[in-house]
Amino acid sequence: MALSQDEVLAGLAEIVNEETDIDTAEVTLEKSFTDDLDIDSLSMMTIVTLAEEKFDVRIPDEKVKDLVTVGDAVSFITDAQA
Repeated sequence: MALSQDEVLAGLAEIVNEETDIDTAEVTLEKSFTDDLDIDSLSMMTIVTLAEEKFDVRIPDEKVKDLVTVGDAVSFITDAQA
């Protein structure tokens, strides 16, 4: 069963928190991973891997660069589950 956008956001916020110690409340749809949350490329790859496991989706390496904001990632994961 596909998760809602809010459920994916909450799960992604938990992953970001575990990897970076950023408060889950800071992880909102409009935030940029690099500009707002200061997530480097190594942490981003870890977050992507954890998200793939948590949400049972595949995020191809060439798509990761398109996931600029948290909202981009939430949309990708939501669509990939459908």
